[in-house]
Amino acid sequence: MRGFISFADHLSTSVGKAFSWCIVILMGGTCYEVVMAYAFNAPTLWNFDFSLQMYGAIFMMAGAYCLSTESHVRGDVIYRLFRPRIQGYVDLVLYFIFFFPGVIALAFYGYEYASLAWKIKETSWNSPAQIQIYMAKALIPSAGVLLIIQGISEVFRSIICIQTGHWPARMVVAEETEKILMRTSQDEDQKDVI
Repeated sequence: MRGFISFADHLSTSVGKAFSWCIVILMGGTCYEVVMAYAFNAPTLWNFDFSLQMYGAIFMMAGAYCLSTESHVRGDVIYRLFRPRIQGYVDLVLYFIFFFPGVIALAFYGYEYASLAWKIKETSWNSPAQIQIYMAKALIPSAGVLLIIQGISEVFRSIICIQTGHWPARMVVAEETEKILMRTSQDEDQKDVI
């Protein structure tokens, strides 16, 4: 189980970090559009659609990375008061009731959706540039598969927590802002004492 957790975390982190570079590409496209529109009075037809595809790629492919780092928003007002074993049971049950049905549907129906788009070489119907969007639609089932892999990893984490009473360590940990602020204020208090 720990080997699969490590594999899934490495895969999710690698894909998430690779697709984070879309932000740089998106920024470059936006800067290009601003210069063309305001400096040369020649706005592009394609940049709006390009931006939508980049945003979509980032959003879809970052899901597994967010799951692996626990950075999704979660209402854990009561959950964090539970002992780790109880948290493990809660997570295990909720993954099977809520998580897996949705991501399996995303992968399965996303594949049908993307394969039809590839078959007809779909273009954007609301774009004056008529850009091709079938390649971007291939990210839908890909994101679903990545989320399934990471979800299995999270189930294994829950099982390990139930067995041992401790959560296995994560490769990358997202910290809550309140913890960062508390640590920063404590560091400043210690500097004042010295």
